[in-house]
Amino acid sequence: MSLIRRHWLSVVAILVSFVVFVIPFIFIVLTAMKDKRQSALLDFSWPEKFQLWENIVDVITTRNWQLLTAFINSTILTVASVTLLVVFAAMVGFVLQRRRTRWNGLINFLILAGLMIPPAIVPTIWLLQAMGLFAKLHGLILIEVAYHLPFSILLYRAFIATIPKDLDEAAIIDGARPLDVFFRIIMPLLWPVTVTNIVVQSVTIFNDFTNPLYYLPGRGNETVQLTLYNFQSQFNTSYHLLFTNILLITIPPLIVFLFFNRQIVAGVTAGAVKG
Repeated sequence: MSLIRRHWLSVVAILVSFVVFVIPFIFIVLTAMKDKRQSALLDFSWPEKFQLWENIVDVITTRNWQLLTAFINSTILTVASVTLLVVFAAMVGFVLQRRRTRWNGLINFLILAGLMIPPAIVPTIWLLQAMGLFAKLHGLILIEVAYHLPFSILLYRAFIATIPKDLDEAAIIDGARPLDVFFRIIMPLLWPVTVTNIVVQSVTIFNDFTNPLYYLPGRGNETVQLTLYNFQSQFNTSYHLLFTNILLITIPPLIVFLFFNRQIVAGVTAGAVKG
C-alpha cells in the first residue's frame, strides 16, 4: 500500500496512457479482423471469423491499388519536406543564434507568429494557383515546409545555444569558410536534435490530413490519410475495411516512434540540460 502511495502519480499516468493509446489500438485491430456484419456493431467482441488478410487485400486493391499510390505520394512528401526542414531550420537557427542584428527582434516575432497564427486557406490556394503549384506535389511540399519551419527553427536555435562559439572562431582562424563552419563543424554536433526533428516532423507530415485535402486535390494525388474516404460515405460505411486501412497507415509512424523514442527524448531535453 505504501508503494502505491509513493508512486500513485506514475500509476495514474500509466492507466491514462493505456486508456488513451492502447485501448483504441486494440479496438482498431479487433475491428480490422471482423467481417462487414460484425464490424458494424463497433464493439469489443471477439471476431467470429478472422478475415484480416482478406480485408488487407481488399483495402490494397481498392480503386486500382490506390493505397500503394498514396503510400508513394506520402513517402515522397514526407522525405522531401523533412529534408528541406532540417537544412533550412538548422541554417536559420544557426544564424539567429550566432549573429545579433537589429532585425533579430522582427525575425523572432515572425517565427512566433508562424507558430500562433492559423494558416489562411483561401489566400494560400490563390497564391499556389498564381504560381502554378496548386494540386502539385511539390507545391504541397513547400506548404508543409512553411507550416512546420517555425517549430524546427526554435528547436535548433535552443540546441545551438549550447554549442560554444569558440568552435566557430577556431575554424574560421584555420581558414574555414562560413559554409564549411556550418556543415563540417556545427551540423554534425546537431545530430541529437536532428533525429528528434526528423522523427517528429515525419510522423506529423505523414499523418497530415487537412493540407493534402485542401492543397492537393485530384485523382492520383491522394495521400494515405485521404484513402479513408474510400470506405465511408453518408449512407454506408464498411467498418471492417475502414479500420483495416487505419491499421495499415498507422503501422509505419508507430514503428518509427518506437525505434526512435529515446532519441526524441534526448533531443528535446539536450538544449535544456547543457550549460
